[in-house]
Amino acid sequence: MRLRAAQAGLSAGIGAALFLHPTDLRLQAEEGSLLAPLCFVGLILSSVALYFVVSLMDPGFVRSHPEHTKESGSKGQEILAFQQDVPEVRLRRCGYCLLKQPMRAKHCRECRHCVRRYDHHCPWIENCVGERNHRLFVLYLAVQLVVVVWAMEASWSGLGPLPASFSWPWLRQNLLLLLCFLVLLVCAVVAALLLASHAYLAACNTTTWEFMSRHRISYLRGCPEEENPFDRGVFRNLWGFFCARRSVRWEALHPSAV
Repeated sequence: MRLRAAQAGLSAGIGAALFLHPTDLRLQAEEGSLLAPLCFVGLILSSVALYFVVSLMDPGFVRSHPEHTKESGSKGQEILAFQQDVPEVRLRRCGYCLLKQPMRAKHCRECRHCVRRYDHHCPWIENCVGERNHRLFVLYLAVQLVVVVWAMEASWSGLGPLPASFSWPWLRQNLLLLLCFLVLLVCAVVAALLLASHAYLAACNTTTWEFMSRHRISYLRGCPEEENPFDRGVFRNLWGFFCARRSVRWEALHPSAV
């Protein structure tokens, strides 16, 4: 929760700093040209709203199937039985949840749940990125990158002409704006790299976990190194990633089910 409050506070603080200094946004607002300032504020509010939606929503937790039944174990422990939809594919039972994991799911120790189409656990949003919120996470990165680049341009415009030599009066006057520009530069690089990497993963229909840990994932170990069993072409991959609204039975698409 502290990180979420820090994210909102950082966005509000940088936005306020840009309007307290003689930046292009402030000059346009003073001249009565409110289109650009209002669009900028709207983008900031949109990025904050997307952040809270992505961080608070269910990323695709694996819930108990309604057909699960409880059976008593040898030591009196309750074990959940699972009726497999695709019998040709052997699904892994989670050692923590005692549930059969759908293909491409993984248990997150921080969230204490198995997550469908698990990508990674993001400490910045304090939530997993999975089947339900992955596309919104990418959208958040895109909006955040636009906001950061725009804020960089605005903060640079407020610095005015740079002095020919080091000047303490100029530094004291523009210190806050200069710090904002440097912070925004780091954020822009991080956001651009993250957006590019997730766009590539979406185009290939793979996840960060599968890309980084292919050798440890049972359903990928039997495939050739350069082959992705879920790749259906760039267009269909992107369409399924951004436009699909239903859970995909990846077990049915895996070569072992054919």
